Amino acid sequence: MASNEEKPAAVALTTAAVVAADKEKKSSWKDSIYNPRTGELLGRTASSWGLILLFYLVFYIFLAGMFALTMWVMLMTLDDYVPTYQDRVPHPGLVIIPHSLDIHVNKSDPKQYGHYIQHLETFLQRYNDTEQEKNELCPPGEFYDQEGGSMEKKACQFKRSFLSRCSGLSDTTFGYSEGEPCILLKLNRIIGLKPLGNPYINCTAKTDTPVQMQYFPREARIDKMYFPYYGKKAHESYAQPLVAVKLLLTKEDYNTELSIECRVEGCNMRNTDTRDKFLGRVTFRVKVFE
Repeated sequence: MASNEEKPAAVALTTAAVVAADKEKKSSWKDSIYNPRTGELLGRTASSWGLILLFYLVFYIFLAGMFALTMWVMLMTLDDYVPTYQDRVPHPGLVIIPHSLDIHVNKSDPKQYGHYIQHLETFLQRYNDTEQEKNELCPPGEFYDQEGGSMEKKACQFKRSFLSRCSGLSDTTFGYSEGEPCILLKLNRIIGLKPLGNPYINCTAKTDTPVQMQYFPREARIDKMYFPYYGKKAHESYAQPLVAVKLLLTKEDYNTELSIECRVEGCNMRNTDTRDKFLGRVTFRVKVFE
């Protein structure tokens, strides 16, 4: 058994051991960040840090160089005027203006149909006669081929006045105030398209009684002189030909939702694809209130 004199000595030794262990723990924690004895920072010497930073610098410069090289090679294969790969459908879709498949018109409330008029007016700004007179007077019935020569292609005139009663010139409400709304139709642009035949627009109402319609230009023809299209950059002044259909509704047609289907006819443009209801055709609904 230890004597009374030996107990304080044992306690002192134990305390010293604990203090030493605490100092060692603190020292080892600090040394893991920076060790003054070896000069290591986060476990690496200055030369080790320099080598690894140099490696990553060279590695990322190499990656950036490879990326720049591949981008340059790819850009060298592209044409600024014609897409290298055209994966869109070879037949155009048919679009209506105003962009709404449900057109509701209260002829006695100008505020209700005002946004339709504003949309039509904004869309037709580039078709103003003063703008279109800068374009070419092309011979009708013939494709306006411009292969070779300058990359900048000329465009044929399509004046707003060609739309007559649906031009918004003589009637600024486009017939909406009279309950005889005008709808504009256009084909989507496809580079190089040359339709076979003489395309025209034909609209029918899916009702028991026929709905009277009037087309502008006459016979709803889309003249060949507006084909082919050479792309947005080459054909900057190009404006798609339009067909306007004026619905000559009567009181018997009011308060009834009319389903109207318009198709491109008279050419090889597809309009019966069951997978795409906008390919060469479009269906919209019109309802006029008194």
